[in-house]
Amino acid sequence: MNLIGDHTDYNQGVALPMAIDLGVSVRWTPSVDGPIVVSSTGFDDAADLPFDLAPDAGRLVDVEPEWARLVGAMVVLCRPGSGGTLEIDGDLPIGAGLSSSAALTVALAEAFGVDGPPEVIARLCQQAEHLAGAPVGIMDPLVCAGARGGHAMMIDFATVTWRQVPVPEDVEVVVVDSGRRRSVGSSPYRLRVAECEAATALIGPLGLAGAPDLAGIRDPLLRRRARHVVAECARVRSFSEALATDDLATAGTAMIESHRSLADDFEVSTTEVDDLVDHLCSLPGVLGARMTGAGFGGCVVTLARPGTVDPESMPWPTWRVRAVDGTVAARR
Repeated sequence: MNLIGDHTDYNQGVALPMAIDLGVSVRWTPSVDGPIVVSSTGFDDAADLPFDLAPDAGRLVDVEPEWARLVGAMVVLCRPGSGGTLEIDGDLPIGAGLSSSAALTVALAEAFGVDGPPEVIARLCQQAEHLAGAPVGIMDPLVCAGARGGHAMMIDFATVTWRQVPVPEDVEVVVVDSGRRRSVGSSPYRLRVAECEAATALIGPLGLAGAPDLAGIRDPLLRRRARHVVAECARVRSFSEALATDDLATAGTAMIESHRSLADDFEVSTTEVDDLVDHLCSLPGVLGARMTGAGFGGCVVTLARPGTVDPESMPWPTWRVRAVDGTVAARR
């Protein structure tokens, strides 16, 4: 779950995500022969995949149902060597901006016996996403593979290095699901990536640029996209420093500013998400709120004083997370 810093990873910027104890589990039972039979509690239909699925499978467009294409991509890359059954389960909502696809790929990598440090696992999982048609950055699988309980990860994507940032004990992270589902592959996410690439061609990597560099972008739309990334990286650093000094008011303000930038400059929010952010920010004890994830729906992440947001009082699915260890203290 990303506290702050969206659409910065593929622009060589910085972000501050953290792990929570919602996730995806995979049970892999190899067999001597036959296909890989994939089932998931999140979908009604199953899939049969050849265990030797061709490495040149392209975007795996022939794999049906569509949700199984990411599994197919991991089969291509991990080469499990036999058929078997894959049973997928979990309590992480699908398409809600909480990295469900990254959690799945990291779980599959472990089930298929892939070993290595978090960066190696994350790059493999990112490659699988690209093979399945989603041009995502490395952040989500890197957090799934390398996060530590009670900490956020301050990730520098220009160098793919990170440090663990303790989250203060006197704060909770509340995750609220807007109910608006989206898929990275079918949303305008790909267009935003292309727009950032066009801006990068003019001024260099956006995550390494500063506000004065924006004058080099004449196209107003590209300038807005770049302005979000440049300002978002500054907000990530401010937020991280605020956590370190227990300045939660400053951290909350950075979250609110981040959401406005995502909604106005980057145009990846929705009416449902905007209304939810406004509602949460109006509650006593809430310090800040913003959309989290790629956008176009999904969840809102909220920084709040402990116990001030009661999931039972919320009309949306809600998880109250103890920031000190990442465990879900209450949910509805």
